[in-house]
Amino acid sequence: RVPLTPEIATPLYAGLSTDTGGFRFPSASGETFRVAARLVDAGASPSFIYRELFEQDTLSRLHLVGRTLAGARTFNEGTCILSTVRQSDIKEVSASPADTEDLINLTLAVKGTQVAAIMIEQPDKRVKLSFRSRGAADCSALAGHFGGGGHKAAAGAIVTGSFDDVEKQVTEAVDAAWHAVESE
Repeated sequence: RVPLTPEIATPLYAGLSTDTGGFRFPSASGETFRVAARLVDAGASPSFIYRELFEQDTLSRLHLVGRTLAGARTFNEGTCILSTVRQSDIKEVSASPADTEDLINLTLAVKGTQVAAIMIEQPDKRVKLSFRSRGAADCSALAGHFGGGGHKAAAGAIVTGSFDDVEKQVTEAVDAAWHAVESE
């Protein structure tokens, strides 16, 4: 048996933290917190790990976040949200493609949102789609409509087509997915 040292406890705690969405996903059970407590007792520093994982944004990324959120639009009485990121947005704020990661989760944080979608234009003009749900709508089915996959709460796809056409298709698909939930 290997002793639990700070060097071992720290990456384990980091993985536990990210896998549970900072301990906010439904998968964060009492056992999850008991394991986290053992890791902290062994020397993992939650504040250090949080800073390293979640407080490392560049100013360019924050500009991209602002631009993305400013352009987001809601529909279905605020239950659905769609945001878009064009290559021009990335270039104008000197961001990198990696700066688009996790933007979808910020849009899901908008009060009242049940389904979030984001479209990110790729350098080759394909469009990366990501979907998130608070659980009622099936993101896997949404992504499957576009040839992608995932699971019920989070899924994605990469599609080819004009950005405007894809935006219309995504809006219609999200709208249909939400109406299916409402009619259940």
